[in-house]
Amino acid sequence: MQYKRIIPCLDVDDGRVVKGKNFKDIKDAGDPVEFARRYNDDGADELAFLDIGATTKSRATLFKVVEKVAAEVTIPLCVGGGIRSVEDMRDAINAGADKVSVCSSALRQPELLTEMAETYAKERVVLSIDAARIVSDGPGETVWHAFSHGGSKDSGLDAVQWAVKAAQLGAGEILVNSIDGDGTGEGYDIELTQAIIQAVSVPVIASGGAGTLEQIAAVLLGPAGAAAALVASMLHFGKTTIPEIKKYLESKGVTVRW
Repeated sequence: MQYKRIIPCLDVDDGRVVKGKNFKDIKDAGDPVEFARRYNDDGADELAFLDIGATTKSRATLFKVVEKVAAEVTIPLCVGGGIRSVEDMRDAINAGADKVSVCSSALRQPELLTEMAETYAKERVVLSIDAARIVSDGPGETVWHAFSHGGSKDSGLDAVQWAVKAAQLGAGEILVNSIDGDGTGEGYDIELTQAIIQAVSVPVIASGGAGTLEQIAAVLLGPAGAAAALVASMLHFGKTTIPEIKKYLESKGVTVRW
């Protein structure tokens, strides 16, 4: 039986959990170690730790903070931000990560996905796609581009095509971050998420825009539903809890793990 996963996301900068809107207006939200402990105890299926300043500020991922977070959790931990090489992946795993997430570095060096998968297995390699809608010349056609450097640089690549190539190269999962939806509370970009789900054979994780329980259910339901949903603001600011999310999902026919 395929369980749908709920994954709290810790966007970390300078050792603190932060949250913004559309990848901008970043505000402090709290201590990553305290959040990790709470979400682990509340029944999260995994935990994402994304050092959002690592690439834009050209500094190493905060592995000391990763170690502290890893010490608090028994669930899988995915670490991303500033992972530029197999050696960085090794350092993240040594710090307690079960998986790594790569975004800008994979756009710059697609072969990195193959190197990571061959060294540590594709199940431990997550491609993160920061995607935004682009005005298309074609009538009625929706196009998304993959962005790098924390959503600040348009790679020019079609996000769906990039997902397909990345899965072929060795990405074991695709994390779809909607820049348009990020922090808005207006719901996931279901059209984008489903377009990628239908194009690849690896699990797809939806991220960006969760504001209600209904929206979380919507992105997980149906044959084109995501394998997992990332949730941040709703949990960080006390709008809901993981048990409340899972109870609601069950009521809508979504299979979850308790």
